[in-house]
Amino acid sequence: MLISINPDPETFQRYVRNVVAVWDSATSEQLNQGLHWYRSANQLAYMISDGHVRKGAGVIAALSANKRWSTNVALATRAFESGKPSGHFNDALDKADRIMAGEDPESVLPMDIKTGQFFKCIANPRDSWAVCIDRHAHDIAVGMRYGDSARGLSSRNRYAMLASVYRKAADWVGYLPQEIQAVTWVTWIESREN
Repeated sequence: MLISINPDPETFQRYVRNVVAVWDSATSEQLNQGLHWYRSANQLAYMISDGHVRKGAGVIAALSANKRWSTNVALATRAFESGKPSGHFNDALDKADRIMAGEDPESVLPMDIKTGQFFKCIANPRDSWAVCIDRHAHDIAVGMRYGDSARGLSSRNRYAMLASVYRKAADWVGYLPQEIQAVTWVTWIESREN
């Protein structure tokens, strides 16, 4: 079951309330971890790319699709160490290779869906508009775990709607959209593991 691209106002508000409810359920440790998540990722991007944060963030984002964070970090680190990305599907490898060769990540990555927004969040942890909507962010908003089911996140309209949900939640709680996403992501992942 896919969520509507343009839900009615009541459904939209329910999605916002779902996000805020997960935010409110965060422990102090989860809150702290989530609030620092993108700053830590920014530092990682800086370290693995020898000080070229945008390049590091671009490669991390390019190699992020369908990968756990630990695998994503290992692939990006190995790409910079060896000078050649590997271990992913060809499209992701091509994008990472182009970024490593000096192309601007914003001209390589699809900026209006997850990969591009993930890059923006990592490259600038204080960006007040960027929000990374992955499968977990989707499930948080909808209020249920979809497992391996399709979520339609390649639809730019669906992505934009969900990003708006997180921006509205950010307005409610007074934090950046990417901070809301990161805190709820940490909380959601840990609730699944417990």
